[in-house]
Amino acid sequence: MNRITSSIFPPVKKETALAYFCLASISLIWGTTFLVMRIGVTHFPPFLFAAIRQLAAGSLLVGFFLLIKGEKFPSLTTLRIQAFRGFLMITCGNGLVSWAEVFVTSGLAAIICSTMPIMVILINLSINRNEQPTWLVTFGSLTSLAGIILVFSEFLSDFVNPSYRVGILLIFTATLTWAMGSILTKRTIENSNPFLNAGLQMFFGGLFCLPFSLAFDNLHHIVWTNEVFFALTYLILIGSITGFSMYVYTLSKLPITIASLYSYINPLVAVVLGWLILDEKLNLKIGIAFLITVSGIYLVNFGYQQQKKKQYQSL
Repeated sequence: MNRITSSIFPPVKKETALAYFCLASISLIWGTTFLVMRIGVTHFPPFLFAAIRQLAAGSLLVGFFLLIKGEKFPSLTTLRIQAFRGFLMITCGNGLVSWAEVFVTSGLAAIICSTMPIMVILINLSINRNEQPTWLVTFGSLTSLAGIILVFSEFLSDFVNPSYRVGILLIFTATLTWAMGSILTKRTIENSNPFLNAGLQMFFGGLFCLPFSLAFDNLHHIVWTNEVFFALTYLILIGSITGFSMYVYTLSKLPITIASLYSYINPLVAVVLGWLILDEKLNLKIGIAFLITVSGIYLVNFGYQQQKKKQYQSL
């Protein structure tokens, strides 16, 4: 009996348990970064802000593993791969969101970014036939997205503002490139350190933000305020080194349809923080939307577990 049960429900590995812990952590951590990023870019040129943040975080992480942990210096091929992934996820993904939050509130940015799992599913359906989501995974993702949209439905009037529309376009573009980068990062390099890879992606991504800063930032008036210093410190240590490293590790251990579920929680965290800190609206409608979102997340996880169970039973 125990043998049959263990064949259907194999024991959870420590690496898998750690990956789920990382997923839960970034669901909360990245919910706070939208707010902190908004504080930073309203006082500082956005692409330069993103460049400083990611270059600092990437340098610290890479330096730690190369100098302290004694990791082998990556090959030229590895550097090229991580540089391209860093361009997609950090330069385009994070950089464009930083720029967009000059025009768009952190809550609206979060709701748009929550479409990332849907983009992942659509991309996987078109290019990856080995990991296609079941109908239940797809239905759960759409249910969660509906809950997120319901949370912000009372604030959709902001779309009439032209600057908001520009910001929305930038964030949708950033979300698409983040989804593409996530799919590529899922294809881990054999015997590579996911945390070192995260540091390389942040370093190259921050480096590639510099030309965008020269092209689009207003660099004639740069003022270092307490808000900018706080935002950079928090985003470097918590948002990038801790959060992005956890995300890359999660991608290396879990299916991307599961690893991307953090983006459904982020907007809800932003709403709660707005209510606690800025006295923003939190009512019954938002509470119901939260339950819908959580139900969708459950369906995605249940659908994935059912898929795995069938695979084990067929062995």
